[in-house]
Amino acid sequence: MNMRVSQIVRYPVKGLTGEALDETHLQVGRGLALDRRYALAHGSRAMGGPTIGWMEKNAFLMLARHARLAQLQTSFEQSTGTLTIRRGGKQVARGKITDRIGRTLIEEFFAAFMGAEAHGKPKLVEVEGTGAFSDVSTPMISLINSSSVRDLERVAGRAIDVRRFRGNIVFEGGDPWGEFGWIGRTLSIGGATLKIVDRTSRCPATSVNPDSAEIDLNVPQVLQRGFGHADCGVYAEVVGNGTVKPGDSLKLLS
Repeated sequence: MNMRVSQIVRYPVKGLTGEALDETHLQVGRGLALDRRYALAHGSRAMGGPTIGWMEKNAFLMLARHARLAQLQTSFEQSTGTLTIRRGGKQVARGKITDRIGRTLIEEFFAAFMGAEAHGKPKLVEVEGTGAFSDVSTPMISLINSSSVRDLERVAGRAIDVRRFRGNIVFEGGDPWGEFGWIGRTLSIGGATLKIVDRTSRCPATSVNPDSAEIDLNVPQVLQRGFGHADCGVYAEVVGNGTVKPGDSLKLLS
């Protein structure tokens, strides 16, 4: 197999849009830098401060329950800590989320945008240390096999945008669903080494169209109907530091 990286994507704020990267440096025991670094907690949730430990996804605004989040386009400027939010191409909010005033601006926007769904004024929080507000508490990299998504399209009878799966590394050239046979094996990607640890179970977030923000396809149901499971993609932990870029090869080592 001639497998290669086609996309590297991080999601600075959980539930909001991703950002494609030209390269990333993976480090042992960590996820993708800045991925799910921030999240918007429900207004009804008591939070001890702007920086908290990992919490389960039900504590936060997320696509699985709040499809309207996909109406927004966001970008995060790492050098200044500034989050910019657009809707339909028009800027609707901007704030430096590394300080109190900037966080307040973003929180007030989401309180108005989400209305009653936010259960009060959302609170923008940052994860402690080198963690991430991903669906699992241990820092992981999410890998998506484009061949598996194309096979899912065959069952669904329609095109399926790979963005629905919100993976960190998307790769081409693998056998459909071949990644499920990699559990427990190590893999080199560019200069980094990863260990594949588990399949990724899919929730209703994948049913949200990333362009229209409509729930237009029950992806978990299609997976169950066609393959007898609701999994797509795998989780991997970084076991060897290295830089990864689009075009880099993937090779099974053991």
